[in-house]
Amino acid sequence: MSWKLDTDRPIFIQLVEILKTDILSGKLSPGDKISTVRDLAQEAAVNPNTMQRAMTELERLGLVYTERTSGRFVTKDEELIRTLKKEQAEIVIKEFIERMNRIGYQNEELPDILKETLKRIERSKE
Repeated sequence: MSWKLDTDRPIFIQLVEILKTDILSGKLSPGDKISTVRDLAQEAAVNPNTMQRAMTELERLGLVYTERTSGRFVTKDEELIRTLKKEQAEIVIKEFIERMNRIGYQNEELPDILKETLKRIERSKE
């Protein structure tokens, strides 16, 4: 996992975001066993209590569950993952639209700009 943490925001929130992104993107698949809190904390170079707090939040969100003797696992609820992924996409899109509006673009201009940009990106990959 990529543990790029900054000091501008609470560490546990960043840990939740990283792990949530790994689950929503499929990097961590439904049913995957998650490393122990101690191992994750060591890997991320954070206090185990901070990692525990992040894991507790992921459990609250339903993305992680604990089996008493086996450890923690990614939820097997693929519908929940799809729903949260869609919600996350909507947040990103809304932020994009607001930023584009602030620099002077109208909403009706955005599809053309996106298409042009996507074409340039695809051409640069060739």
